[in-house]
Amino acid sequence: MTQLVAPSTHDKAYHFNLDSQTHGSFAEIGAGQEVARWFFQVGRAARTVAKTISAYDMAISDSLYGPAPRYVSRQRLEAMLEQEYRQLLEGLSTTRGGTTTFFAFADTIATRRPGHDEHGRGWVGMRFQAKPYEEPSQIILHVHLLEATPLQQQNTLGVLGVNLIYGAFYQRDDLPALVGSLMDGLVTEYIDIDLIKVAGPAFAGVDNRLLSLQLVEKQLTNAAMFTESGEVVQPSEVIYKRPILAVRGGFRPATRLTVDLIERARDQFLAEPEVKGKDPVILAEMTLNDLRTENTIRHEDFLGRAQMLHVLGIDVLITNFRPFYQLTDYLAGYTDQMIGIPVGVPTFRDILDEKFYEDLGGGSLEAVGRLFKQSVKMYVYPTVDTANGQIVDLNSVALPPPADHVRCLLRDTGRIEAVVGCDMACLSIDTHDVLARIQSGDRSWESMVPPAIAENIKEQNLFGYRPTI
Repeated sequence: MTQLVAPSTHDKAYHFNLDSQTHGSFAEIGAGQEVARWFFQVGRAARTVAKTISAYDMAISDSLYGPAPRYVSRQRLEAMLEQEYRQLLEGLSTTRGGTTTFFAFADTIATRRPGHDEHGRGWVGMRFQAKPYEEPSQIILHVHLLEATPLQQQNTLGVLGVNLIYGAFYQRDDLPALVGSLMDGLVTEYIDIDLIKVAGPAFAGVDNRLLSLQLVEKQLTNAAMFTESGEVVQPSEVIYKRPILAVRGGFRPATRLTVDLIERARDQFLAEPEVKGKDPVILAEMTLNDLRTENTIRHEDFLGRAQMLHVLGIDVLITNFRPFYQLTDYLAGYTDQMIGIPVGVPTFRDILDEKFYEDLGGGSLEAVGRLFKQSVKMYVYPTVDTANGQIVDLNSVALPPPADHVRCLLRDTGRIEAVVGCDMACLSIDTHDVLARIQSGDRSWESMVPPAIAENIKEQNLFGYRPTI
């Protein structure tokens, strides 16, 4: 059957029920059988629904899907998909496998508990055949349900599930459209989808990092994450209750100065009494603003920057955050440990500049208060004054009042610290200059980036590099 034009949730469910080639099972834990209910209430569900199950009892759930460290987890979701899909094929593939594409839909959700402030959250996914007898493909999501009551969150989950199932069968060849359609009939203020991951023959050649970028681009979430190996993850899988050193940048490209900034700040971060003996996360944040070139986000350029950070062994967070306090607020939602922020002197100067906070009633003072209200410490890396060649550091940078007084307060309370032991030969390196040299064919850029990064740029022809003949 063909895809509908601007369908409602009802239309999607009914259209899917009329497709005689699709047949599957629904396994839902924690929020009721909200997705399966849509297919029953629109009619003709006998064509679509082979089975529904809701294993609320933990002992029953374990007996069906095996034990899991947490019931609301990726591991539990994948065990549910594996079991339900396998049982479906064992029961029906002999009699109708040649004419049917089978699927298993599953979710494991914790909705908001009465009297508690925590929002709902959980995992949603499906395993399906794109063609009869084909090996299965899979889509999984992690969601935050932000509405005030369990009933509202259940209704939101039901709509999301229908969107996912419909998208998997009718929009999988247009993944940007599939990602955007997840929000059909929903309000972005009430749901946050911070992970999407696809696999299988229906998605051959798809890079899940690009899907993570699209989640942020399409405002389905404020931030999405992938690890140094390129695997997309839900942030809590990596940063939950761990110290975090987060460096913000465009990384176009990552230079020797970038690496020295990270390494020197990391050394001082590891020496902090609150961090000693712990396993911190080193995280690079790329904002959409940093990723835009001529008002456009170029996906190949984004992947090039991501690949460089993988070479450096750094996890990546993509965000739509602007002021620094939005980043630290976000990270503090996952950890109660120390958060370190390395910045250069020019960035530190901007953080205290009143002109960047015209939308805040308290201006720069409010921004600074919000930035440092958690266990946050900033490490300030020196720079070179291009006018006179003098080194400018945290203590010598000229700041107008009241920014100079704020610097003293932050320094005296241990919230900011000068980065020491820097490689002075790096201070004159400017990212924009390096990029211009790459694009003009001036090979002197190679001495301005780490050797591994230089090789990566040349092998992948990144940032406008073209090999000389």
